[in-house]
Amino acid sequence: MTRAGSKTCSGSTRLGRGLMAVALATMSLCWTPAQAGDAAPLRHAKLADLGREEASAEVRHIANWAVDSGDHGGLPFVVVDKVESRVFVFDAEGRLRGASAALVGAARGDNSVPGIGSRKISSILPQERTTPAGRYAARMGRGPNGEDILWVDYEGALALHRVVTNVPQERRLQRLASNVAQDRRITYGCINVPVKFYDAVVQPTFSERGGIVYILPESRRPQDLFGSYDVGSGGLVPASAVQ
Repeated sequence: MTRAGSKTCSGSTRLGRGLMAVALATMSLCWTPAQAGDAAPLRHAKLADLGREEASAEVRHIANWAVDSGDHGGLPFVVVDKVESRVFVFDAEGRLRGASAALVGAARGDNSVPGIGSRKISSILPQERTTPAGRYAARMGRGPNGEDILWVDYEGALALHRVVTNVPQERRLQRLASNVAQDRRITYGCINVPVKFYDAVVQPTFSERGGIVYILPESRRPQDLFGSYDVGSGGLVPASAVQ
């Protein structure tokens, strides 16, 4: 009796353990990382649309980050690549409106001299002729001769406008046509683009509400200047990436 009873009890125990093992295995198959309390939620990344346009990794990084984070505030934006002396104009949705070679500051550097916007051009030294890096809220306005220009930084006299050709010895049109980026380092700081590009792309894109201009640094990483992050190539990114 005692042995029989013990045998019966042992069999029940084995059966109970077997059922428990099956239950645990089933739970492990159904469990996913998203159910973990400490797992960060994911969302689909948003990317800028450059089409087939060639652009540096830094340009793509900032354009994608601007669109994914919403840093451009739903406005059109420009990315200025000083190293390659090129500009990229995007609409409010992050679609490329156009890209072009550009003339930028003759001097290498990412800062402007304090008060330079109120000085005469003739007083600006060669080493002071920089196109300062940064994020700017830009608006259409008027230049010294009444021409329409995109004011990037009004106080700093920094603008994006049609190429200036009133000093023939500077050969700005020839420089714009050059395939060598260094040839396009000639201005006192402003960003010059071809007349047709300005009239067909820049002016209509920014005439209504203005927009954002990102001028990439050339002495440090864009991440350090803008606080930007890398955006996945169409995959998932942490929802916490957007602050």
